[in-house]
Amino acid sequence: MNLSNGRIWPYAIAGAITMVFGFCVTTIIVTHTTHIQESDAYMTKYQDADANVNKFIKAKIAFDKKYTISYIPKKLQATDSEVSYKLSDKAGDVVKNAKLILATSRPETAKFDQKLEKATYHNGIYTFSGLKFPKAGVWNLVLKVTVGDNYKFYNIKADTRNANSYEY
Repeated sequence: MNLSNGRIWPYAIAGAITMVFGFCVTTIIVTHTTHIQESDAYMTKYQDADANVNKFIKAKIAFDKKYTISYIPKKLQATDSEVSYKLSDKAGDVVKNAKLILATSRPETAKFDQKLEKATYHNGIYTFSGLKFPKAGVWNLVLKVTVGDNYKFYNIKADTRNANSYEY
């Protein structure tokens, strides 16, 4: 078979189409088997967070007009750690009747996720005890604080290697 007289192009085009189709199938297979983490910014799936983001932002603004919340940095350990927050109103008075929910997670995996709904209260400070941070490094601390009808999500990245290394 002599392909030098111009009959090689149909074979080259067919080969290129087959190769592109193969790359597409490979891409779909690889992305389908890859474990992808969902967003935990608002303690919900990212689709729900996206649909309700304006509601969450308005709630945060209303909360911030009445209350102040701050993270109290402490050393995070592999076992039996504590995470604390101070909550007060704008007048500086402590808020005693708040409901706090804390979710902790690693940025790259859901394997170590924890969710705590029982915080102890003492002198304006809410503390979650018995937390486990089995892997060294950065952890996401997502807090939902509710006072009456007002609520806010308070996200922090804390580091187990340095108590003073955290960001909002």
